[in-house]
Amino acid sequence: MSSLLLSLQRLWSLKRFSSGLKVFIALSGAMGLGWYLGHVSWVIPWFLGIIACALAETDDNVWGRTRAVALTLAAFWSVALGVQMLLPHPIGFVAALTVGAFLLTMGGALGERYGTIARATLILAVYTMIGLEQSQGNHHVWWFESTMLTLGAAWYGALSILWCVLFSRQPVQQGMAELYRQLSEYLILKSSLFEPSDTRDIDQTRLALAQQNTRVVMAMNQVKELIINRLDSRREQPELQRYLTIYFIAQSLHERASSTHYPYHTLAETFFHSDILFRCQRLLKSQGKACRSLGRAIRRREPLNDTRHPGAMEDLHTSLAWLHQQEGRFDPMLLGALDALAHNLSVLDQELARAHAPEETVLAPHNTLYDRSPKSLRDAWARFRQHMKPSSPIFRHALRLTLALVAGVGVMQVSDLELGFWILLTTLFVCQPNFGSTRLRLTQRIAGTIVGLVAGWASLTLFPSPWIQSTIAVAAGVAFFVNRSSRYMLATGAITLMVVCCFNQVLDGYSVIWPRLVDTVIGSLLSGLAVFLVLPDWQGRRIHQLAATALKSNGAYLRQLIVQYSSGKQDDLDYRLARRNAHNADMALSSALSNMALEPGHFRKDAEACLPLMVTTHTLLNYLSALGAHRDALPAHPHLALLDESSAYLAQSLEEVADDLTARRAVPGQGEEGARIEAALKASLQGMDSPYRLVQMELLLISQLLSTVREQAARLQSDVSGAHIRSATA
Repeated sequence: MSSLLLSLQRLWSLKRFSSGLKVFIALSGAMGLGWYLGHVSWVIPWFLGIIACALAETDDNVWGRTRAVALTLAAFWSVALGVQMLLPHPIGFVAALTVGAFLLTMGGALGERYGTIARATLILAVYTMIGLEQSQGNHHVWWFESTMLTLGAAWYGALSILWCVLFSRQPVQQGMAELYRQLSEYLILKSSLFEPSDTRDIDQTRLALAQQNTRVVMAMNQVKELIINRLDSRREQPELQRYLTIYFIAQSLHERASSTHYPYHTLAETFFHSDILFRCQRLLKSQGKACRSLGRAIRRREPLNDTRHPGAMEDLHTSLAWLHQQEGRFDPMLLGALDALAHNLSVLDQELARAHAPEETVLAPHNTLYDRSPKSLRDAWARFRQHMKPSSPIFRHALRLTLALVAGVGVMQVSDLELGFWILLTTLFVCQPNFGSTRLRLTQRIAGTIVGLVAGWASLTLFPSPWIQSTIAVAAGVAFFVNRSSRYMLATGAITLMVVCCFNQVLDGYSVIWPRLVDTVIGSLLSGLAVFLVLPDWQGRRIHQLAATALKSNGAYLRQLIVQYSSGKQDDLDYRLARRNAHNADMALSSALSNMALEPGHFRKDAEACLPLMVTTHTLLNYLSALGAHRDALPAHPHLALLDESSAYLAQSLEEVADDLTARRAVPGQGEEGARIEAALKASLQGMDSPYRLVQMELLLISQLLSTVREQAARLQSDVSGAHIRSATA
């Protein structure tokens, strides 16, 4: 019995299970009520309303969730009513669809919360069209379809609010667990860099680290929003403060984990015959496993047991002490890098110990989170206007999606397809902001639809009982929500199976199989053509801008770091914003390269020069993270003048290269000033005292890397210019 309870507790801790259970209650409740009232046909609009409201669901506290549900229901009712009134008038309907689709898609400019509600509202509008087409005017009152859809949405909205009241902390708990799981993967992957082998591919490992860093930053951003949505300055929230402490510890762990104190291939060559790198690798793996264990404990609400290897740190210091005893055998600068590395791993170990006892940590007054959501209508309008231009990805996506939907209506009018509004529904789900995502979604949608239709045909044939088909429909609806983010093909198959089973309760389910397939193919092709032809967002054409943003953010991060070395370590908002902006810019560059891999070969080839630059900018960020990991006020010393001068020059140089990339100017090579700074840093490093050696060594590494940044940026500029010439003459 205890093992069963433990299994249920672990199952409950999974995000997909808890969200699936909520959808199951909503769908099964609607199905049961329809059977009880003897109106099974009402189940279809209820189901569609439930699905739309679930897609509109955003994370928030109880009051915020209530307001969001009220806004969602008001938008659903008005849009459904508008569709019902305009559908008999083709010209007015197309005009309203054009304006409404564009404005609702542009709602993403206001933030993720409003964009989610606006997108779900657009989906509900198409659901209304499908419902009206299916009912064929069988209802005697004009408001019936919009009311049924809104009732289904209201039922799920009420359930969502109740869920928020009962389990308000569960999303934070699950998000925090995912953050520590991603940190664990990063630490374990980072440990592979300490393998002293000549056969390993450092660049491939760094590329994998950059991609994993993207996942860590995404998880961190999500947890930040989860906490912000629940913070209340008017009352004490001990449990939330505990999670806030664990979040700030995760930030510190991430900064230390992403640090690079010296090029790893040089350390591997120098200390090939020592066990020091194996010791570092063993310790880092141990810390990664401890992060994984911590995330699992947070997810399951279990005691935070410390699982770090007890002797790994001591073994590392013993090996390091032996190396220091070999006088004259090793470069003092490399030994200093190992000292800094060992110190960083030691503090990382201490941070992990703090994470296992967060209640013993007192947050500093400046440990606040920055809320990026619009604060007023004026702020919202300013954001909307900021994106009302062709250079905005949101504007481009809104224009493409709107034209694809209008084209779908045109295809319906010309071909007179049965159940043709499914073309619009497919377009809404397939058309994504970039070609790579749309291409992937297109193939998954078509394949999933085929699988779902086959499963639907088999269900109708093998299980003719309406009760069994109702059960299958509810289970398929739950499967859709559980898998829609991670396994879209499976989710598409599930929702298709649900549609077939639901329609068989009212019509002939076999009759919807071919229309569903044909409409899905047409909608998918329209989406692909829209993304390919209408203001296409080829990643190679904007990669220079993303690289410029990354370099400029790194320059701002460096300026904040030097301030910390002057005033002392303070995790204030300005510093954390600079660090987060640098990692977000790195994430955007990495994500663009991943999307580029799914683009047509011609465009992908034109932007291949950015891959080395991305690895280099990520290495630069690693050097900056090392400065952040060891920041502390430096005592007065003549060396400080050189450190201030060199850091200011490096930050300015990064910003200048970024400006050249943005303006499409030629990127100059290293000038006399850069060579003088690098020579001065190198010359004074040998006699530098310990407190200053690390800062100067990292600045020297950044200075040496800057010449590589210039070369790769210049190569990127020439390749992008060549690509534009080829595109213009093609």
